[in-house]
Amino acid sequence: MELALTHPSVAGDDGSEDARLHNYQRLEFLGDRVLGLAIAELLIRRFPLEREGRLARRHTQLVRKEALAKVARGIDLGGYLIISRGEEEAGGRRNPAILADCCEAIIAALFLDGGMKAAERFIHEHWVPLMEAAAVPPKDVKTALQEWTQARALPLPDYKVVANEGPDHKPVFSVEVSVKGQASATATGTSKRAAEKAAARKLLEAIAAGEA
Repeated sequence: MELALTHPSVAGDDGSEDARLHNYQRLEFLGDRVLGLAIAELLIRRFPLEREGRLARRHTQLVRKEALAKVARGIDLGGYLIISRGEEEAGGRRNPAILADCCEAIIAALFLDGGMKAAERFIHEHWVPLMEAAAVPPKDVKTALQEWTQARALPLPDYKVVANEGPDHKPVFSVEVSVKGQASATATGTSKRAAEKAAARKLLEAIAAGEA
């Protein structure tokens, strides 16, 4: 548990390999997998009649960094972080990305110390309310953006690959999406589809901010 709470900013002071590994990053890697499996099983049991596509959208929503950060804030995880003074002064205890990573590490620590049952108890307690709050599966962001344009009698969103970088085994795509009357948005992803979805989400967030 101590390792799961240790931010990389306080590890590796003596320069040794063991010291550089003394932080939550490896546990974060494991916790992500444990959470994904536990959420998948919860969804299968809670929604026995839903098709794979709807379950997949629910799953994506529940394992996103935003959901992890929300759980972390709910248990005041930031207050227990072992963090450097510089990172703390920079707002690290409130940083959503740090909170999400640490929450994944906590799940891994529970799994390693107490087995899957211990990890599942934590996940069930904090993720079932999030699951129950969503009466219907969240829409795919590309579908949501398309419906937004159709509701306003606008042309459909236009997606364009503006860059394709990186080696063949690990490409990075940059995609720009544009909608009539709105500033375009550009995002990257490890596939064309992932980049399109990231760009659509970015544009939807900008539209929501402008309409607020």
